[in-house]
Amino acid sequence: MTALLPAAIRAARKGGVFFLHGDDEYLKSVAAKFLVERFADAATRDFNLDRLHGSEVTVERLASVIATPPMMAEWRVVHVTEAEALAGSPRAREVVLQAAKSSPPGLALILQGTVPARSKARFYKDLRRVATAVEFRPVPADGVPAWLVSWAREEVGVVVELEAAQQLAGAVGTELGVLTQEVRKLAEMVGDDAPVDTDAVRRGGIRIPRQDRWAWFDLVGGRRIREAVEGLPVLLQQGETAVGLVISLSVHLLRLGVAVEGGARALQEALPAWQRFAARKLMAQARLWNRAELVGAVRGLRRLDQLLKASAIDDEVLMEEWLHGLVVRRRDSVGAA
Repeated sequence: MTALLPAAIRAARKGGVFFLHGDDEYLKSVAAKFLVERFADAATRDFNLDRLHGSEVTVERLASVIATPPMMAEWRVVHVTEAEALAGSPRAREVVLQAAKSSPPGLALILQGTVPARSKARFYKDLRRVATAVEFRPVPADGVPAWLVSWAREEVGVVVELEAAQQLAGAVGTELGVLTQEVRKLAEMVGDDAPVDTDAVRRGGIRIPRQDRWAWFDLVGGRRIREAVEGLPVLLQQGETAVGLVISLSVHLLRLGVAVEGGARALQEALPAWQRFAARKLMAQARLWNRAELVGAVRGLRRLDQLLKASAIDDEVLMEEWLHGLVVRRRDSVGAA
């Protein structure tokens, strides 16, 4: 998992205060575990690791633990979950901010919490300024299968084929904690040196959707429009929303646009680190488009999004019209050439 962690976490060597916040609880917990393992010496962990809950700990207890030096080790680690609960106490805020401004020698204080939506509390602004603050945003739904492939390679040492990851995400959802558990089960089932492929997903008893959204994006990107039209009603019947498909499809086509305009290097730079292995597939799709076609397609998606939110016309009809429009524009482009 190390390679998928933010650089500020991977580079942590000097202790101090770490503020892990954001809406993705799984990624925050992974980062917190990494920091605990980095700073808490296994041989003396019973003496030098304190786990506290912000909603339960008293200010006196918090201040005492922070001020206690490490015993027979280099670091004392204090891991506080629900750290947002500390924001309601002026004294707790003072203790935390003072530790961040001038950390006691040998202290690694890990604050794991969620900043309330639209909060303008000065405490969080000050904490971001004086602590090592990292925000963990949820992995976008369209990137979850690629993230899972990278995670499996780094964390479990198993090859998960992208199509299998797409089927898993389509079957069990995009919650990372659940997906990683499923991959561990499948990796144990297939055994050493065997990949987790689509057959393994089926043998694992996972109910696979008849059409997964990521394979459908590849149909559109690969200009397999007839198949995309056939798969569209299946997606909608499975609970996908037209607006959600348009948003993710826009991202997909914009990435193809980056590839058309700037080539493989520009595409690599535009992709998150955990998704760069998919660049070859995207480049192959990009070769099927020209700039004008992609511009027209993306503009059409913008109009489609507006119609889906305002028109009384059936969503499936509107999306089919956009898909058929890709074929028409291609014919016009070829005819003009």
